[in-house]
Amino acid sequence: MIALNKPPRPAAAFAVDRASLLARSAIKAAWWGAAGAAARAIARPSRATPADFAPAAEPAPPGFIRRAWLEAFEKDARDVAEGLYPAPSDGPTRPLRAILEGADFLADARRVEARRRRGGGGEAREDTPTPGAYPSYYRQNFHFQTGGWFTRGSARRYEAQVEALFSGTAGPMRRRALSLLAKAWRGSDQRELGIVDLACGSGAFLKDLAGAFPRASLAGVDLSAAYLGEARARSGVGALVQANAERLPFADGGLDAVTAVYLFHELPTAVRARVAREIARVLRPGGLLAFADALQPADEPRLSRLLEAFPAYFHEPYFGSYGATNIAGLFGDAGLVVVARDRAFLTKAILLEKPRSMAAAQAPAT
Repeated sequence: MIALNKPPRPAAAFAVDRASLLARSAIKAAWWGAAGAAARAIARPSRATPADFAPAAEPAPPGFIRRAWLEAFEKDARDVAEGLYPAPSDGPTRPLRAILEGADFLADARRVEARRRRGGGGEAREDTPTPGAYPSYYRQNFHFQTGGWFTRGSARRYEAQVEALFSGTAGPMRRRALSLLAKAWRGSDQRELGIVDLACGSGAFLKDLAGAFPRASLAGVDLSAAYLGEARARSGVGALVQANAERLPFADGGLDAVTAVYLFHELPTAVRARVAREIARVLRPGGLLAFADALQPADEPRLSRLLEAFPAYFHEPYFGSYGATNIAGLFGDAGLVVVARDRAFLTKAILLEKPRSMAAAQAPAT
């Protein structure tokens, strides 16, 4: 059994002024929105020419995308004001560091675009460390990121990339999963809770979990040693485990919660089912899965054109099959049931429970 991290910190009062938080969010959105606009001026669809990308979905109604984007910040500020989790610190709080991160991000975006023009629509790495330790799907250079999942530079740059891509909403979107979990556990004794953040990446959501549940036992799991190093520095969590999500090193029924953020759209269809079953295995009866990932076209047809453009501009080989997957059915087959939902901008969040009784487990997925 892998030991979980248990920081010796008391629980804090999280409520802050909502207007102040929205003002800070506006600064963050302006900064990363500008970086994202600059990157989009560099990039083009991953097909041969921009003309080859012909979206089938109707464009969103005027103003709808901006309203959906703003709603992500509104929901985040509301949850902080209600004391569900502390005010986030994922904005450009240090000007010099923000400038350096932005410059590095744009310089890499130019390198990525040059490489993409030479190589076409996909990239699979053959020069990974100990290749036999990594499944073939994992060796893809998702999003065309330089170094794939295997270098310190990629790990250091990742948060800037996703914040620029989503104009500052990456943090608020993924915290929809944190919101669902915090509501379900409101009033619980954190000292009795064990949480694993699956595919924790560079540690941004792990940091959010550590802030919201400072007395819980917490661990992060990822297959990348480089990303785990960045996660340790970013989150302060010491219990980090290098492992494949298909074979988790945790005992049956030993965890109170698993979180999985932006993992499933980067898994092939058969692997999604295996990971879902593995999550169900390690959860105790009554344990929770807090899931967050990309919206699917059926969730919000007015955003379908943005979802359609994503795999055209970025290397996302499994995004199409993810969009057609019945998520509730996927986890229902593994024995988990949906108990709550939320969404913000381009992300959906689902809270699922491992039932305490067989009757609940056999209820149809919704």
